[in-house]
Amino acid sequence: MRPERMKLPAILGLLAGSGLALLAWSQTWFTARLVDGQATAGGATALEVGGAVASPALAALALAGLALAGALAIAGPVIRVVLGLLALALGGSVVLASAFALGDPVRAVAPAVAEATGVAGAEPTAELVAGVAASAWPFAAILGGVLIAVAGLVVIVTGRTWPTSRRYGGGARLAPDAPRGGVPASDRAVDDWDGLSRGDDPTAGETEPTPDDAEGTGDGHEAPGRTR
Repeated sequence: MRPERMKLPAILGLLAGSGLALLAWSQTWFTARLVDGQATAGGATALEVGGAVASPALAALALAGLALAGALAIAGPVIRVVLGLLALALGGSVVLASAFALGDPVRAVAPAVAEATGVAGAEPTAELVAGVAASAWPFAAILGGVLIAVAGLVVIVTGRTWPTSRRYGGGARLAPDAPRGGVPASDRAVDDWDGLSRGDDPTAGETEPTPDDAEGTGDGHEAPGRTR
């Protein structure tokens, strides 16, 4: 595909990656199994932990990606490159936020375990966790971050060749009012309206041409029947 036609794929990739990351954030990431003899307030020994707990910053990053896609649709050539760099950094941040949760799942589920059991502190909470099983949603979030980063890279490489959108009304210019007597037409309209409000006749003072005046405006010939 030609570089100047990469605008729509780049924006769609940014939207898809951000939407996927936001969807993954709202799902269950881990299932934490507590040690024998420990249970939550409801008596459960297994605890489901969502992306909002495991990676709380992911929602803000995904929303920023959606906003970035909207700005990219109307940006000029120079701003596109800046937005592409931001998208590249944003995608990397999504990948890191998700990878950190996968790299240390016990720490990722610790806030949920502490809230459910009432045990405070990172180390005591970690001792209550016998095992953590990860779902596919953290990997989906990583995929979303990769899509955002790839879209940002495409913008950096091809953004300057994209066609520039014309601003609303930017291509149309109104012809200036022809002044009459040194007063613009807009000002004359206001004065005439004020005069009507006061009961004045706006046509007063304007004389219509007489037949004698009209006779001398032809092609230079005198009217029949007139003598010098």
